[in-house]
Amino acid sequence: MSPQQAPPKTPIAGVRNIVAVGSGKGGVGKTTVSVNLALALARLGRRVGLLDADVYGPNVPLMMGVNESPRAHGDRIQPIEKYNVKLMSMGFINPGDKPLVWRGPMLHSAMQQFLRNVDWGELDYLIIDLPPGTGDVALSLAQSTPITGAIVVTTPSGVSLEDARKAVNMFHQVRIPLLGLIENMSYLIAPQSGERIDVFGQGGGKSTAERMNVPFLGELALDPEVRIGGDSGRPVTAREGDARGEPFLALARVVEERCSAAQTTGPKITIED
Repeated sequence: MSPQQAPPKTPIAGVRNIVAVGSGKGGVGKTTVSVNLALALARLGRRVGLLDADVYGPNVPLMMGVNESPRAHGDRIQPIEKYNVKLMSMGFINPGDKPLVWRGPMLHSAMQQFLRNVDWGELDYLIIDLPPGTGDVALSLAQSTPITGAIVVTTPSGVSLEDARKAVNMFHQVRIPLLGLIENMSYLIAPQSGERIDVFGQGGGKSTAERMNVPFLGELALDPEVRIGGDSGRPVTAREGDARGEPFLALARVVEERCSAAQTTGPKITIED
């Protein structure tokens, strides 16, 4: 269905901004960015929700340290709250290692339930952690929900950037503004020498963003403590006074600026093959 033929998008009551975080491929730290961005916005005093839309690999429960199930109040699902962020994930409903074997229509129905039957309340930002790639979930959300803007996560490697370009073009095609491209795992600081090591290459994210006329949101280091924080359910940005959360706070401030701009201007379309 072309954007001109698409039905009207229905807002989510009480939600001011919806930010989709996507990637062209898995393994680039998309959920890590989503979780820490949500926590950073909450630390800035914003009312924040985080929807884990990666139904086949929901990692938000682990990263946020939640192992309980949501409750219903009447016909509304009550999100679980942790670190001042309201959460919903398929991992709460289908926990453990049991795979989810669903086709497109079931995915669409589940996402609509999570968006519209969850009692999100008043939110300044709802962050949606999309599945990797350009499949059914991303397209369903794009066609039914007025998304303020999207962030594409990549690493500097050529393989990651090739798929990131596809994600950028997908968001352009469905007329979702690009808030920008963030380069994750950009470099490693050697603990002994302090030397910067460009594990996956250097500068690819910035040059790709410039070529595609997409804002570049900056670089995030490959930091073992960020990984440990996610694995332990205590993300670095949830820890008061932890300097490792500062890059995500900086990202949150830029995202706020981009969301304000996206509310008043349409997407810039630069489609690449």
